[in-house]
Formats: sequence, C-alpha cells, structure tokens
Amino acid sequence: MSPHVPQPPNPVRRAPQDRIAIGELAARSGLAASCLRYYEEIGLIRSERTAGGQRRYPRSTLRRVAFIRAAQRVGLSLDEARGALDRLPADRAPSATEWNRVARTWTRRIDEQIAELERLKRRLTSCIGCGCLSLRKCGLYNPGDTAASGGAGARYLLGDAPAGQEAGAAVTDRRP
Repeated sequence: MSPHVPQPPNPVRRAPQDRIAIGELAARSGLAASCLRYYEEIGLIRSERTAGGQRRYPRSTLRRVAFIRAAQRVGLSLDEARGALDRLPADRAPSATEWNRVARTWTRRIDEQIAELERLKRRLTSCIGCGCLSLRKCGLYNPGDTAASGGAGARYLLGDAPAGQEAGAAVTDRRP
C-alpha cells in the first residue's frame, strides 16, 4: 500500500457533477476543443485540472462561451468580449441585473451596425466609389476617380461622401 501524498488544495472546490470535460463543453457549445483551449489561453474562460492533468470546466462556462459567441455575432472582438466578461462573475452564471448591465453596453454598438447596414442597403444600387469607372454612373458619381483620394476600397460604402453630399447620404441616380 503506497503512502498517501497530500495534494495542494484546489482553489475552487466543486462537486464533480458541477464540472464538465472539454469534450462535453465542445459538444454543448458547438466549438472545437482547440477553440476552447485558445479561449482559455487568452483568459476568456478558466478550467481546473484533475490529478491526471485533464481540464474540467465549471458548468457556468457554457454561459460564458454562449456570451462570447453572442458578442462575436454583434461584431465585438474577443478583447471587447473579455472586457464585458470581466464585469460578470467568473464562477457562476450572472444575475439578471448583472447581465442587463453588460447587455446595455451593446446597444450603441448594435445601433451603429444597423445604421451601417441601412447605409449599405441604400447604396447597393448606386456608385460605391470603388474606382472602376466602368459603369455609366461612375462618370457622374465619381468623375476622374475622385473617390480614390480617400484611400483604398469602396469609399462611398465605407462612409465617404461623394462631392457635394454629406457623409451617409444616399447616392441617387443623377442621369440626365
């Protein structure tokens, strides 16, 4: 019989059923295990290690991963998601009040995205300031490729205004 070797105390003690393996977290979250390991590496989620070195995640990690995915869907970067997660409890699901406080910070971001999509929608059928000068309209909207002075890309879709218009205004057909 081998002597019992004391183990250092685990900083967060949970019942085994309150922790899930990386495979289960991957299956339930819809993310690859490699993605979860990356999230852990950059501090978005945390795991505990078993005596055998296997990762075990608190069940509340499912909500954190869902939060990260939702943040990405509204266009937040992983750094922005981390900033939001830093305002939520790490060891349990957030309360409704905690969640609402963080979710409200997304409102401005979502409103900006909606406005950008509306501008894109209005401009899809008109000159986008790409510099192609191949459409009949480009000679009217972007004569001599003046949009190129704003930089690379579809300048009018990126928010630059054609000469004589304010930024964000829709380009309308000005053919005689």
